[in-house]
Amino acid sequence: MIVLDSLRRALGRGDSPTPSTSTDAPAPPLRHRRALQIGALATALALVSGGSLAYAAAHKTVTLDVDGEVTQVTTFAGSVAGVITAEGLEIGTRDVVAPEPGAGLRDGDEIVVRHARQVEVLTDGEQEHLWTTALSADDVLASLAERGDDVRLVASRSAADGRAELGLRLAVDGPVQVVADGQTHAVDDGSVGLATVLTDLGIEVGELDRVTVVRPEGDTPLTVQVQRVVAEEVVTTTAIPFEKTSEKTDELYKGQSEVAVEGVEGTRETVHRVVTVDGAEESRLLLSDTVTTEPVTQVTHVGTKARPAPRPTTSSSSSSSSGGSSSVGGDVWAALAQCESGGNPSIVSSNGLYHGLYQFSVGTWQSVGGSGLPSQASPAEQTKRAKMLQARSGWGQWPACSSKLGLR
Repeated sequence: MIVLDSLRRALGRGDSPTPSTSTDAPAPPLRHRRALQIGALATALALVSGGSLAYAAAHKTVTLDVDGEVTQVTTFAGSVAGVITAEGLEIGTRDVVAPEPGAGLRDGDEIVVRHARQVEVLTDGEQEHLWTTALSADDVLASLAERGDDVRLVASRSAADGRAELGLRLAVDGPVQVVADGQTHAVDDGSVGLATVLTDLGIEVGELDRVTVVRPEGDTPLTVQVQRVVAEEVVTTTAIPFEKTSEKTDELYKGQSEVAVEGVEGTRETVHRVVTVDGAEESRLLLSDTVTTEPVTQVTHVGTKARPAPRPTTSSSSSSSSGGSSSVGGDVWAALAQCESGGNPSIVSSNGLYHGLYQFSVGTWQSVGGSGLPSQASPAEQTKRAKMLQARSGWGQWPACSSKLGLR
């Protein structure tokens, strides 16, 4: 407004001051008034020229590089902070700005902004989270190369769509390769994100699958590895061996024994959570261990009774049947059967352990080739097995009756 007013007054177009009413000061001559007007115009032009120079000095164009995205920005800001504010950029405590925000700004300057990102790093099997301002996975791995022999980035699955992502590009430029399901895929442009690379290749990543990025040595490009992970519960059933014990009895002679209770194996069921990676077992965690069937202890009776002194062999000439049961005849076996069972081939002892004419236990019956229950076999079959037992173990198998009958 000052400049415009000056211009107006110099050109005689502004409001003229109120003419003086005093007669003591006559008006200056016309030539003098014209000189004053020219001087005022020169002053006004000088003011306009100075304002233009100040405007040109405030206006500038700078290059703004935000995480690799480069733009040209026209600004009147006098500092780096002014440009950052004008562009609406948020700068965190871990972010990097160069030059520093308080630095002055000149036309043609470059401002670089790098936002920090958190990445998951696996170093020789040890996992940790780090913050980085690197632009690519390749740069991050290069900076961590001295940490160990096996350094890799772990892809996150926290996105809403569940896709594998790193939060930064794979490489600034150049190729990368993807290894999955036994195949290696070459990708020409590594500047795109991990999720895009996998999608373009048609590689789907399961909920438990692992995606890591490794920087191999030599000329091998940056490599993305997709590992298939399967976790399942595996149920295993195993046998529990039964124990054996013996009990002394005076119903058997010394040196004699018989199985009173057959041993039975028990069963154990274990459940493991087994994790396999690309088909190879990685871990096995025991979830439960349960005995589903208890084993039955085998009990063997061992005789303690002293054998009687030898006596002349006698035989019985006759026998009678009991309760309508059939008899085995009039020889020594008939007498033994009469003594043991009353000659009843289907009889079973009150405790359920001894069967038939000769009161076989099931175990002894089976040891001489019998099958099923002795009390269900024919009298002839029972006598046959009794003779086999006597030939093998002597008359002591029937201690009470053999003593009574004088058998040895």
